[in-house]
Amino acid sequence: MNDGDGALAAQAQGRKFGPLGTALVIIPTYNEAENIKSIVRRVRQSVPEAHVLVADDNSPDGTGKLADELAAEDEQVQVLHRKGKEGLGAAYLAGFHWGMDNGYGVLIEMDADGSHQPEELPRLLTALKGADLVLGSRWVPGGRVVNWPKSREFISRGGSLYSRVALDLPLRDITGGYRAFRRETLEGLGLDDVASQGYCFQVDLARRAVRAGYHVVEVPITFVERELGDSKMSRDILVEALWRVTTWGVGERIGKLRGRANPGRKPSQP
Repeated sequence: MNDGDGALAAQAQGRKFGPLGTALVIIPTYNEAENIKSIVRRVRQSVPEAHVLVADDNSPDGTGKLADELAAEDEQVQVLHRKGKEGLGAAYLAGFHWGMDNGYGVLIEMDADGSHQPEELPRLLTALKGADLVLGSRWVPGGRVVNWPKSREFISRGGSLYSRVALDLPLRDITGGYRAFRRETLEGLGLDDVASQGYCFQVDLARRAVRAGYHVVEVPITFVERELGDSKMSRDILVEALWRVTTWGVGERIGKLRGRANPGRKPSQP
């Protein structure tokens, strides 16, 4: 947990969190044939009781077929075949809805390339027993990145810092994608109007969780740069994140100013 996050910790005082229920690890894929079998097997070994959903965007390299083979061997592995590449956010939203429709109590985001180590998943689930949302964080004490060039680290740290300041969020790693949600948390975030992708998708969900008053905890993780396959990071993703975060930040500040000018008006929900 972020030691400087006293405000969020205070929210959980006196609360009783219910049981977690069965966990579903959602792994979006697009051209991850070199990684998918390894990551799914590592998840199943690390948390044997968890189920896995591979959300494949019709990968031309055969990732979906390999996922089907895994599902045929293991009843706790499912595959969601999507029509085409629509982005990370859309894949996770589809996975969230699939998981909630099928009764899962915990929904987990995890990359397919091994950068999110399945062996650290028990730490996130333990923290979730006393939280609504747990973020695997690279930028809290104990967190770190491995095999990243300084330029990539600068972009990631800078993106989290900019989002933290622009949106006034008490979180250190706002752009990270290794997360565990309680089902009830996702149900309260208003997912139907989430349209953001990539880094921005992660910022959006964190922003919504904090604004809704959910107890958000950060636990340290070691992020390992992929060894196989190509990164999905692009200039368009970075530009979208910068534009949306700036727009949200300006909009919220305008809203606060209007609220002060009209103290009787009920503030709008994010």
